[in-house]
Amino acid sequence: MIRHIVMWKLKEHAEGASRAENVLKLKEKLEGCRDIVPGILKLEVGIAAPGLESTYDIVLVSDFADKAALDAYQIHPKHTALKGFTGAVRESRECVDYEF
Repeated sequence: MIRHIVMWKLKEHAEGASRAENVLKLKEKLEGCRDIVPGILKLEVGIAAPGLESTYDIVLVSDFADKAALDAYQIHPKHTALKGFTGAVRESRECVDYEF
C-alpha cells in the first residue's frame, strides 16, 4: 500500500476569496476525489485547527492499494482539474508518498 500526503499553505487572498474560504473550497474539491479510481482505500482531508501551531492550512492523507492506483488517481480528469485551483490559491505545497 502507498500513503500519499500533501499539505498546502494558501495565499491570504486568491481567486476572489479569502484564505479561509479557499481552504473550505479545497477541502470540498479534495473530498470529491474520494472514489474516482479503484484502489483508493482512504482519503481524509484535515484543516489546521485554530489555536494549534501549524505551518500549513490543509492536509490530504490518502491510502492507495498500489502504485497503479496512485498513478490512475494522479491522471484522472477530476484530479487534474483540481490542480489548476490549487496552483492558483497555494503559497506552498509539500508532498510525500511512502509504502507501508
